Amino acid sequence: MVQKGVFITFEGPEGAGKTTVIAELYKRLVSEGHNIILTREPGGIRIAEKIRDVILDNNHLEMDAKTEALLYAAARRQHLAEKVMPALRDGYIVLCDRFVDSSLAYQGHGRGLGIDEVLSINEFAIGETMPDLTIFFDIDPEVGLARIAKNDEREQNRLDRESLDFHYKVYNGYQEIIRRYPNRIVKTDASLSELEVTENVWKIICNQLM
Repeated sequence: MVQKGVFITFEGPEGAGKTTVIAELYKRLVSEGHNIILTREPGGIRIAEKIRDVILDNNHLEMDAKTEALLYAAARRQHLAEKVMPALRDGYIVLCDRFVDSSLAYQGHGRGLGIDEVLSINEFAIGETMPDLTIFFDIDPEVGLARIAKNDEREQNRLDRESLDFHYKVYNGYQEIIRRYPNRIVKTDASLSELEVTENVWKIICNQLM
């Protein structure tokens, strides 16, 4: 019998440094012989990547908040059906850069659609599939945006260009989500050095896998 997979997601404000840390964690887990899939949202597979391009395009500033929420949910469903759920059934550890909590924080709280309302959209999309562990990269939004501004290699997308007030709304939305799911979500201080954050998250993941 194939052992059930483990679904680990990573959340945080823009500029929290998730992507860099996740790549290092992936390398460590592979070196230890684990079967790993590294993926992201929105995206991860061809159809969802095309939806990502539509959502984050700087030319789509007129996009309605509900349209945005529905597009994220659509990309999420295809990603789950095509990539995540088959991997979990085959016993893989799936590391995913963002998942449903992003929609609850960004569209639910940041856009003012309501966390419960956006959750209902996503419950239709994801069914019973929820992460076994979510790691929240905790950093002040202003600090995260300053990191992005200094990073010449990162292209600013439509969400990066939102007002600071919007990003604080998103951050506060995450705090509400963490209060709702304390047994699933673990915070880590993302203001520390890249090495310190990586080591702290590595310990969290190792505890989950033991």
